Amino acid sequence: MKKRVFLIVLDSFGIGEEPDAAAFGDFDVNTLRSCSKSKFFSMPNMKKMGLFNIDGVDFLEGVENPTATFGRFQEASMGKDTTIGHWEIAGIISPNPLPTYPEGFPKEILDEFSKATRRGVLCNKPYSGTDVIRDYGDEHVKTGDLIVYTSADSVFQIAAHEDVVPVETLYEYCKIARNILRGEHGVGRVIARPFVGESGNYTRTSRRHDFSIEPPKDTMLDVLMNQGKATIAVGKIKDIFVGKGISEFTYTSGNEEGIEKTLEYLDKDFEGLCFVNLVDFDMLYGHRRDVDGYAKALNYFDSELPEIIAKMKKDDILMITADHGCDPAYTRTTDHTREYIPFIMYGENVMKENLGTKLGFDNISKLVLDYLK
Repeated sequence: MKKRVFLIVLDSFGIGEEPDAAAFGDFDVNTLRSCSKSKFFSMPNMKKMGLFNIDGVDFLEGVENPTATFGRFQEASMGKDTTIGHWEIAGIISPNPLPTYPEGFPKEILDEFSKATRRGVLCNKPYSGTDVIRDYGDEHVKTGDLIVYTSADSVFQIAAHEDVVPVETLYEYCKIARNILRGEHGVGRVIARPFVGESGNYTRTSRRHDFSIEPPKDTMLDVLMNQGKATIAVGKIKDIFVGKGISEFTYTSGNEEGIEKTLEYLDKDFEGLCFVNLVDFDMLYGHRRDVDGYAKALNYFDSELPEIIAKMKKDDILMITADHGCDPAYTRTTDHTREYIPFIMYGENVMKENLGTKLGFDNISKLVLDYLK
């Protein structure tokens, strides 16, 4: 029988602050706890699996006999962003954080970027993605200058109106920035942020695209691919790993399509790993500090779990986890939060146990590689 692992990352679904959270500017953060206070919160299927039995989840009632293995993992890397979180899941510990720019990017970087793109730059400071197009959108439309901004994460983001800068051109500008941002200034991601609309009513589109820095060494994806196993990426996984170690990929417009694609791959014949990222939790609800929206998204995912499980074959394993936190009730910032991640592992042949608390998201890569030999 062909062995398959379906690894689903609920992007930013942290379950409580880590011991060093204060060093990252995070105090009393807990994404799950905040969402659980919403009237829209309901996760009966993950509750049965043991989500509420995990260490530290003392604000929700667990079950007597969980149907899956469960636990929580503490990040060993020095970061709380998408790139470092996914790299660690895939086996790479990052002892040094990727560079961040709380005061904006250095003049020499922006000068080189402007020279290459032949466009000026607006903003150049940490900003909320929705606020930045509200505050700089009109000037961008009038001048054609690019809106460049960052966050607490290691990102260089470029926002442009699709009528001013065609999306494919924006992607080319991102590739230019990616080539400039190397070495000392090697940010985790350069992100295209296209938007549309009129003054006072600008909205971001789903044609965001991430241009990540290449992983510094091989991950579990390379190991599996080198052994002839399928390594299927759903959502932004391909971008996070720059295609390295990925045999097949499909992009998605959000959680709903991500779940649909996962269901389609459950019906396909392959041996190896299907690695899925569901980005809406983070992008639409965490950063926008939308507690009810986050809770509804969790409810939707939970409601789709029975169909996912029904399609699993005898030797399939389902793993559900996260890559960092993004507490939607935290008002100090709109950025990610340094949190433990949950881990649920389900399958017909999986022993049901409490893994407790373990150091390192890379425990996941070890479990994947061990199961797939």
